[in-house]
This record gives sequence, C-alpha cells and structure tokens, in this order.
Amino acid sequence: MSDPAPAAPTYEILTFDQLDGWAEDDHQAALDVFLETCADIDDPEWGSLCALATSQPNARTFFELFFRPVVINGEQPALFTGYYEPELKGSRFRGGQYQYPLYRKPPEIRPGTSWFTREEIEDQGLLNGRGLEIVYINDPVDVFFLQVQGSGRVALEEGGAIRVGYGGKNGRNYSSIGKELVRRGVYDAHQVSAQRIKQWVRNNPIEGRQLLQHNDSFVFFREVSEVPADKGPLGAMNRSITPMRSIAVDPAFTKLGAPVWIEKAGRDPLKRLMIAQDTGSAIKGAQRADIYYGTGAQAGAAAGTIKDKGRLVVLMPIQTAYVLAPGG
Repeated sequence: MSDPAPAAPTYEILTFDQLDGWAEDDHQAALDVFLETCADIDDPEWGSLCALATSQPNARTFFELFFRPVVINGEQPALFTGYYEPELKGSRFRGGQYQYPLYRKPPEIRPGTSWFTREEIEDQGLLNGRGLEIVYINDPVDVFFLQVQGSGRVALEEGGAIRVGYGGKNGRNYSSIGKELVRRGVYDAHQVSAQRIKQWVRNNPIEGRQLLQHNDSFVFFREVSEVPADKGPLGAMNRSITPMRSIAVDPAFTKLGAPVWIEKAGRDPLKRLMIAQDTGSAIKGAQRADIYYGTGAQAGAAAGTIKDKGRLVVLMPIQTAYVLAPGG
C-alpha cells in the first residue's frame, strides 16, 4: 500500500506590522543581497520588481510597497538550522596524509536518476582510476561533512587554495547520521551537534565508517575558484551567498531569490529579512530553512549549534500572494 500523498500547503497573508522586529531590521542590507540574484529569477513579475529595486531610494518602502508577507503552512513545524563554508586541508596530488578525494560527477549520472549508494561507491571503489579526482583531503570525516555542506575552501599543501561547489549527487535520499546516533542510543537528541558527531566518528573508525554509510546520498563537486576571495561560495542560483543574509530553502515551496522574513527562536533569537539563494538535500518543507553563517571554523561552530523553532514568512509579489491566498 502506497503512502498517502502529502497535504497541499495553505497560504496566509500577513501585514508587515505582524512581523516581529520588522521595523528594526537593516532593510538596505537585505535589498543589496536581493539585488545579487533577483535578475536571475525567471518570471516576468519578478523582472519588473528587480527594475524597481535598483531605483528605489528607501529599501523598507520598496519591500512594503511591492510585496506581501505570506506564511506557507506545511505538514511539519518550522525548523531552522545553520550551515557554513568549511575550510579543509588538501593537495592536488595523492600522498602522505592526503588520501581522500573530492570527486567530479561521473558523466553517466543523469538528472533525476539514481546511481549507486554511498556504501557501494566506497566499498566497491566505483570512482577509482577514472580521473574524476579534483583534490585529495587529509580527513574522510571532513569529506563527508563537506558533502553535507555542499561547498568549501581547500588550503593546498603546495600553496594557494581552491574553492569547490556542489556538482551533483547520486540521486539517493539523504539520511541524517545525527538521528541515527540517537536511534542507536549513543546520544540524546539534545546532545547531537556536528562537532560531537565528528568526534564520535574519529574515535570509532570502524563503526564511524558504517555510520557515515548510513547516508546513501553521495555528493560530487566542481571547482569554482573563479569566485573572488572576498565573496561567499556559490549558492543554488550560481551566485555568491552572503553570511547572515542568505538562507537555503525548499524550492518546492519558496522561489529561489525571494525575500524571506525569519523569526528564529532559541538561545540566540534572530529576526531578519533574508534572501532564499540556496538549497540543500536535507532542507525539505515549507517551514524549513538553513541559515548561512559564513566561512571557517568560527562560522562552523556557530552554525553547528542551531536547531531552533520559529516562523518563516515569504515576501511574495502582491499579485502572486493574492492568487495563492485570495481571501487574504
């Protein structure tokens, strides 16, 4: 018997004074990030808004005049997490501590198709000797978490650095190894963090390898070193993303490039206008968002602690909003 189809989302139009903290935000900072990608939104209505955005003297007025805040209610409650751009150590050449490759996508993998699982790829050496290696990393755990993050910088042993970005995947579903550790009774749910998972895998190399292979999804990379050093990594819109202003969303519910107001609860509440410029294999649902914290260890430490409730409100063009919620 097949699973029941998911319920269709519902839409609720709000007013801007119903957004907690809206008046206190830096709307110009959000508008600057919005302008990075708005021209790439393939929709005539958005094209008109982009033209208006470049000539609008007041950022807050621009958003309030031409958008309506819309809550998209899905089946799951709101969940905010954080992500970052890791910095790894590597080499263009295999040798010594540098034994763990980042791979380009094999040409036979087509969009929308499933290839081999992570376990099959690794245990059968299906990528070996095919000339798909971009760079070799010194730590297999870092390789796994780079696949989760989707992009990163690699400081090269021979000098200099390269940046890698998402280049495709094997078409298999993502499974959380944090949830698997909880299921096994290793940790309670509130104890799980990226740093704790990494340490457990390193302390338990055999079981740790099996744990990582619990996630069937395997991500491939491409070199994107043309991105300037002062810019963030490329997001799903093939533009650099901005710390604390860019989020990853589920594009099945939220249009990439759209402004999104977030009200994140937790120890460090965050109420801010963000721009949906990225996606992620674990980011599924109408009220699901991943906040980009920046590059390096400090950003990683901050991002790894985020697992909070709250509310996500998409700013939609007025006509679109009223089509989706005609009674709003």
